[in-house]
Amino acid sequence: MARIRRLAADTDDLFAALGALTAEAVAHGASIGFMAGFSAADGAQWWRGQCGPGTLTLVALDNDGLAGTVSLGIAMPPNQPHRADVKKMIVARRAQGRGLGAALLAAIEAEARALGRTTLVLDTISGSTAARLYERCGWQRVGAIAAYALLPDGAMAPTTVYARHL
Repeated sequence: MARIRRLAADTDDLFAALGALTAEAVAHGASIGFMAGFSAADGAQWWRGQCGPGTLTLVALDNDGLAGTVSLGIAMPPNQPHRADVKKMIVARRAQGRGLGAALLAAIEAEARALGRTTLVLDTISGSTAARLYERCGWQRVGAIAAYALLPDGAMAPTTVYARHL
């Protein structure tokens, strides 16, 4: 199984791997905020910008390198110090189907608990593999929004919002 740890700003070698992982996910249709043509270089630059006080990112490393990632958005307004957003959950295609998504989710929930966050929120494409994972892991479906996000190819997709109370 992969080792899961926090991403640090000084781990420059991981930014290239994160960029490649993100570009791979987008190329295979993942709706994670980027459109077709998103490159590994684009991804590396984007991930470098995410290392700051408002985001905590975990990476999963196995014998073949970077196997997955998930982030926790912790920059919240003053009236929401108990809340965080789970985002950018990506598991490398080579590592899918081995429980890594559930392990990353459990690890980011543990990080949230350690930070005193008790309400977590995320969204994903309705009916997706990710949606099924979240439901298996105890997340509660809050609702769906039709035509909420674009898939990388530009097609509209419905999104389901989930919450978890820790």
